[in-house]
Order: sequence, then structure tokens, then C-alpha cells
Amino acid sequence: MNENLKLGFGCMRLPMKNGKVDYDEFNKMIDYAMENGFNYFDTAHGYINGLSEKALGDCLAPRYKREEYELTDKLTSNYFKTEEDIVPFFEGQLKACGVDYFDYYLMHAQDRENYKHFTKCNAYEVGKKLKEEGKIKHLGISFHDTADILEMILKEHPEIEIVQIQFNYIDYNSAGVQSKKCYEICRKYNKPVLIMEPVKGGALANLPKAAQEVFDKLDNKLSYASYAIRFAAGFDGVYKVLSGMSNLDQMKDNVGYMKEFKPLNEDENKAIKEVVKVLKSIGGIPCTACRYCVEGCPMKISIPDLFACYNAKKQYDDWNSSMYYGVHTRENGKASECIKCGACELVCPQHLQIRDLLEEVAKTFE
Repeated sequence: MNENLKLGFGCMRLPMKNGKVDYDEFNKMIDYAMENGFNYFDTAHGYINGLSEKALGDCLAPRYKREEYELTDKLTSNYFKTEEDIVPFFEGQLKACGVDYFDYYLMHAQDRENYKHFTKCNAYEVGKKLKEEGKIKHLGISFHDTADILEMILKEHPEIEIVQIQFNYIDYNSAGVQSKKCYEICRKYNKPVLIMEPVKGGALANLPKAAQEVFDKLDNKLSYASYAIRFAAGFDGVYKVLSGMSNLDQMKDNVGYMKEFKPLNEDENKAIKEVVKVLKSIGGIPCTACRYCVEGCPMKISIPDLFACYNAKKQYDDWNSSMYYGVHTRENGKASECIKCGACELVCPQHLQIRDLLEEVAKTFE
């Protein structure tokens, strides 16, 4: 594993023209990355409705030797119903990408429910067999759930070699996403970490004015995205930080500060903390996730986690927030199932009108 160049090309937001991937721009982006030593590419069959894999098969595979780049693809639950479906789907992915093996193959979007489907279909066992055949170099997972579920999966499947998690400076202490806790589980089990959503779907590159002003006071004058990506890249055990780049200018910007990577300095870390305060002050529910409300809830509603999802949706228009709402309501109550008993409000240190707020959460997600 090349641990020095930590930027990875996430191929889910590629340059588009007339509903198709703009191959001219994509070729330029690939060439610029490769010329500067960045040779890690990440895709999945569902990215851009299958166009991502095909674009890599048309633009990357024919123009570079296979050993010159690393390619990650994923097994997604939507595309297999039985164990027998997996290998034909996998072979189709190899063909689309124009390769005869994947460097990394991830069990995609693992959470407590998705994992049951993968287990039922023996997906991990199929993955191990494909690795034995040389069609996968490293087997891993991408993950969207709470840290306890990640630990359960890693305990049950020690063959997992790498873990991809959502991780950025806003989600770091989020009760909903649990970036910090999931990262710590990866470290506990000595698994290299792949970072997705370091810029939170672009939200941390397109900051409100008050947050921009915090970074603008720094001496280095880097892009707003740079602080988010370097924040993620500075943690021990991080193998690659994926950036979903959609034009050559973004590629050049990312390469510019990642080629000679330097972790955030003291002033930059202070600025990150200030920006977090600014962003969290913009609307949303001022829940501190003390979780006093959860213990006495007769409907087992994970109130702080649902509030965190709501805040992400309202403050950043976070595309993942609806998925995480599903994660936190699969085995616990939904916001709409609140019976208005008021037990939560009696113990809330912030004196939040939780019953009314849950109605707003239900309107947003249900």
C-alpha cells in the first residue's frame, strides 16, 4: 500500500455533458492524477447509473498498464438476490471496467440490515473465493451504521482487510454518523481506513459566508475543500481520502495540497473548530446528544440520532441523512411513533420541546 499519496479519485461525480460522462475532461483528469503519482480510483456499479464503471473501462484501462493504477469496485445489494447472482454480476463489473482483477473489492454500504442480506447470500465467502482466484487483491467493506455494528462485522469477518467510512470534521462527533467512533473501531482492529465524503457532498467546499471568513483569516489561503480533505488525511491509519472530483480545476486544486501533504497546523485546527461552531449555529436543533431522553422513551426512539440526521439535512442538504435516518429507525422507533408522553422533555438539560421537534423530523423524513 502506498501510504504517502493519500488522495483517491472517487468516480461518482464525474464531469458530464448531455447526460453522458465527458470523456475529454475525464481523460485530462486521469492524466493529471497519474502524472502526479495519484493512481487510486474508486467506483461502484450504481455510480452515475453504471456510467462510472464504463467510463473507467473506456478512459483508464486502455491507456494505462494495469499495474500502474489501483482500482476499487463494490458489491451492492440491489444487484443480487441470491448467492448465484454474485459471480455473474462481479464478472460484469470486471468487463465494464476493462480489467481482470480489482485491487480492492468492498461489500458495499454495510449496515445492520444490509449485512443480513450479504450473510444470507454468503457474499463474504464468495468474496474470499474470488480473492483466492486472484480476481480480488484485497477484500473490504464500505460502512454506514453505528460503531457497534461495525465492530460486530469485523469480529465475525477477520478476513476484512480495509474499511471505508464516512468521515469529515462535521460528522466527526456526530451522534448520527459516528465518524470518530467508527474510525476508532477500525484502529482497534488494525484495519486501514478509506475515507468517503470528506467534504460532505460539497457542503464543506461551499461554506456560508461566516464560515468562509474564518478560513480567510489564515495565512495560507487554500481552498475551503483543502481543509476538509487534509483534516481527514491527517489521521493515523488513513490509506486514502476519496474526493469526488468533477472537473480538472478541482483535480489540480486537490493535487496541489496533497502531493506534498502536510497535516493541519495549530492555527488551521483552531479554524476548523471555529467553523464547526459556525455551522452548528445555523439553524437546526441544539441537541447535545446527552441521551438522557433515550433511556425513558417507551417507543425506543433514538431521539439524538434523529435530531442529528435532521440537522444534517437542514444545514448541509446532506444526501446521506435520509439513509442514516433509516439506520437509526430500523430497530428503534420512528419520529412519527412518538406518543407524546413527555418523559423525554422532563429530563432534557437543554429544555427542548422534543415532542414538537419530533413532528418536524417526521415531516422531513417520513
